[in-house]
Amino acid sequence: MSSTNETQQASAKNLELMRKFSETYAKRTGTYFCADPSITAVVIEGLAKHKDDYGAPLCPCRHYDDKEAEVKASYWNCPCVPMQERKECHCMLFLTEDNDFAGDKQDISMDEIRSTTNQYV
Repeated sequence: MSSTNETQQASAKNLELMRKFSETYAKRTGTYFCADPSITAVVIEGLAKHKDDYGAPLCPCRHYDDKEAEVKASYWNCPCVPMQERKECHCMLFLTEDNDFAGDKQDISMDEIRSTTNQYV
């Protein structure tokens, strides 16, 4: 099920799914996206790409020896356990308002995501 092309962008379907999930989760938890929207865009793209490749939104900001095993363990599937338990987001996608990197937005458009991530293809 893994893709051999690691630079391929996520499908539009899963990108939209992860975009909507991220917005809803931020609003529900009172967290905000990073002040730098390119970080938000790249993380959402990474979540969507992992959903394409592995069937789950595995945290894209960590190194894994075996991504498929990590998906099955579900600890790092977004929202990961540290985020759920302590509002600690390693990816800087969901930030508490007292975080120096937190912006004031809880939404991002597909155009913002694609315009940022197209440069990495």
